Amino acid sequence: MTACGSYPRSVTRVLIVDDDPTVAEVVVSYLDRAGMEVASAADGLAAVTTAIAWDPDLVVLDLMLPGIDGLEVCRRLRAHRADLPVIMLTARGSEEDRVLGLEVGADDYVTKPFSPRELVLRVQSVLRRAQARYTEQSTGRLPEQIADGDISVDTVGHRATKRGEELSLTTREFDLLAFLLAHPGRAYSRDDLMREVWEWEYGDKSTVTVHVRRLREKIELDPSQPTRLVTVWGVGYRWDPVDAHVTPEPSTPDVAPVP
Repeated sequence: MTACGSYPRSVTRVLIVDDDPTVAEVVVSYLDRAGMEVASAADGLAAVTTAIAWDPDLVVLDLMLPGIDGLEVCRRLRAHRADLPVIMLTARGSEEDRVLGLEVGADDYVTKPFSPRELVLRVQSVLRRAQARYTEQSTGRLPEQIADGDISVDTVGHRATKRGEELSLTTREFDLLAFLLAHPGRAYSRDDLMREVWEWEYGDKSTVTVHVRRLREKIELDPSQPTRLVTVWGVGYRWDPVDAHVTPEPSTPDVAPVP
């Protein structure tokens, strides 16, 4: 069972967006055999319209599309529903293209040509993480409310706020913030975060780097000099709670005054 927003649904809906009918047909076939309900769109505008009307659990989105490209589609989908998981497909394997996809909010990416079975596994992995988040919330394994200074996270309502203003976070950004906020003062490597937050045993570590940078832009006073989501050189990243930056007043010695 997967979740759409806050509501459980028994059949997973996946929207495939690709202007290559052969690729779309193969992917639809494999996901259908994996027990998912699948719809497809062949251009950017149709993708946005279908996603808003059909409300899928996940979108597999080609980067190169007629009309508006995959990056703009991803931006519009995020504006409509920030927690909608997106897997980006790209025929270009450069790091710049992968980072661009991640920066606009893609949860994962797959480079063409790809194995349809691999894509199914990626889809299942992203959906499993989304479902795990709701399961953890319902069983109480994650605190319902986590706060540090002016930042608060509501894991049940999937909302994060700073100074009372709601933050616009992608699913991955929200998961990363909630995880680090729940484990303050502990340093995690990028491998640790991929395993704990992404549930990946292997993958491109730049995924973590990009999401950390995007999250800093939304929570830090000066993202270039972070004081909360800090870099631990040679290790990875750590969440420093607000109290860690408060210099304690010197204590008064508990001794009798000198006459």
